[in-house]
Amino acid sequence: MSAPHDPGATGGCPVAHGTGVTRLYGPDAERDPHGIYERLRETYGAVAPILVEGDVPAWLVLGYRENRRVLDNPLQFSRDSRIWRDWLDGNVSPVSPLMQMVGWRPDCVSQDGEPHRRLRGAVTDNLLKVAGRGIRRHVTHFANKQIDAFADAGRADLVTEFAEYLPMLVLTRVFGLAESEGRTLAESSAQVIKGGADALAHNGKIVSILTELAARKRSEPGSDFTSGLIEHHAGLDEDEIVQHLRLVLITAHTTTSNLLARVLEIVLTDDALRSGLVSGQLNMSSVVEEVMWNTPPLAVLPGRFATSDLELGGCPVKEGDMLLLGLAAGNVDPLIRPDLAASVAGNQSHLAFSAGPHECPGQNIGQGIIETAVDVLLHRLPGLRLAVPAGELTSTASTWESRLDSLPVEFAA
Repeated sequence: MSAPHDPGATGGCPVAHGTGVTRLYGPDAERDPHGIYERLRETYGAVAPILVEGDVPAWLVLGYRENRRVLDNPLQFSRDSRIWRDWLDGNVSPVSPLMQMVGWRPDCVSQDGEPHRRLRGAVTDNLLKVAGRGIRRHVTHFANKQIDAFADAGRADLVTEFAEYLPMLVLTRVFGLAESEGRTLAESSAQVIKGGADALAHNGKIVSILTELAARKRSEPGSDFTSGLIEHHAGLDEDEIVQHLRLVLITAHTTTSNLLARVLEIVLTDDALRSGLVSGQLNMSSVVEEVMWNTPPLAVLPGRFATSDLELGGCPVKEGDMLLLGLAAGNVDPLIRPDLAASVAGNQSHLAFSAGPHECPGQNIGQGIIETAVDVLLHRLPGLRLAVPAGELTSTASTWESRLDSLPVEFAA
């Protein structure tokens, strides 16, 4: 490693892995994650040493170009956490909340190369089938059903009464699950992403429900995502099927519910934008795009692992080091967005859905859910407006995401 130097002068990283004292969890990170990202950028440049839950060291990638380099090069930055040095050295417990996010599983995001292509093909093929089977019809049905529950009251919280559960209700229909499972699965998915002591137990709940589902669909197949995985020519075994159901369920619900809440936030805090949507003069896709640039549903993407010693953003990354992808930080990198107020309409090169071989294969479905849900909401609730000043809206973050706490609204009953 080269001698310490001024990162502000060269954009390099002056420290070795493991010396970071900035924690990406805890009270400070919950209140102001973006402040932490910018302080790290100012101190270290495009890549910074940090500590995650349990004070486990990692590198946080803050630069847009550096994020793309990691995401686009699985030979240098593997998704296989079995090469993670802190795991191999016994510094991370098998029951650590971190393992729910970065631990190896027999699913496509944990592997690279041919194993990844085989498993991802099964997921992608079945997502394409699902997308063609009336996903917007399901969204319309469940959105109206949720709105019916509060429409007469003239007020609601669009986070807790709408965005928090709608994507999971749609997924229950897509997976072939009972609608009654939706609330339990949504709450457990949120806890897995949040981390903490309960993450392992909530992951167990999800796996138990999905294991029973897979067993039932083997004997009673249908035209659903679960049956499609079971019947796919890739020949997934029982564990692979359950783990891919878990993967799609958790990621699809948590990212879509978070993104839906953020889209509703911007719609309700920008009068001109809302009027344009209601009148049809503005396209909802452009609104979703703006949110994906400025508040992506996953602020930090877990884990890539260096396959050899290398340099990234001036930092001495060692073989087995864990890197976390700062998607939110990369999207506002001043080297690619010197003017954050400039329009990003039509620009889909954001990092919100990751990139490279592991780019999210279900992004069109997520956008379809959001666009349909917002459209139904705006047309069902005349006079929809915020019930509090915009400045009173708050968010709470974990290592991986920042979620809107509530979105209280009023409307004509």
